[in-house]
Amino acid sequence: MAIEIDGPRVEPRGGPARQLVVFLHGYGADGNDLIEIGRIWQRAMPHAAFVSPHAPERCPMAPVGRQWFGLTMRDPRERWTGVNKAAPCVNAFLDAELDRRKLTDRELALVGFSQGTMMALHVGLRRRHAPAAIVGYSGMFVLPGAESEAVKNEIATRPPILLIHGDMDDLIPAQALLASAQNLAALGLAVEWHLSQRLGHGIDPEGLRHGGEFLIRRLRMAG
Repeated sequence: MAIEIDGPRVEPRGGPARQLVVFLHGYGADGNDLIEIGRIWQRAMPHAAFVSPHAPERCPMAPVGRQWFGLTMRDPRERWTGVNKAAPCVNAFLDAELDRRKLTDRELALVGFSQGTMMALHVGLRRRHAPAAIVGYSGMFVLPGAESEAVKNEIATRPPILLIHGDMDDLIPAQALLASAQNLAALGLAVEWHLSQRLGHGIDPEGLRHGGEFLIRRLRMAG
């Protein structure tokens, strides 16, 4: 049975939600870290609901933070093991939230940061039905090995994807964006990307604007 997760929400400004945007936070943070982005984006998406669940595990490196999976950096496969272990609780949360709001994956967008981007890409590409969009900040597409061919048979859906990264990121280097875009494209996915100049491991106003515009466009097309 999947672990139940929950977190802060921003409800639509009037009437029931027509779209659902789910934020998946980074390692050592929690759902409060990203939910403010929903308040910003809501100005242009007044009919969307935004929710940012807390990851299921406490983070030993940040006592008040959470993690989708542990990181020791000693096991080269720990990211792959981690995304697979955490996927059921994310999927269960998405299913419950969509069902509660009487929405489908067609009205769903996933937005991740760092470790949350790893989760958004892993889960979103394996849903039974494609989400409207995936936006990933400062993260990467996790593979069990070096080649995307290894997961070819697992990819169930091909939603449009936007990857955004800082060119001075010292935690997950910008090369991860280029490698991820290449591996996703090799699997037949439509990938756009943006490299923010003079930005480390974070989200800047330019990246925020690109992400919001991408979601508005894709959710409108899906609707």
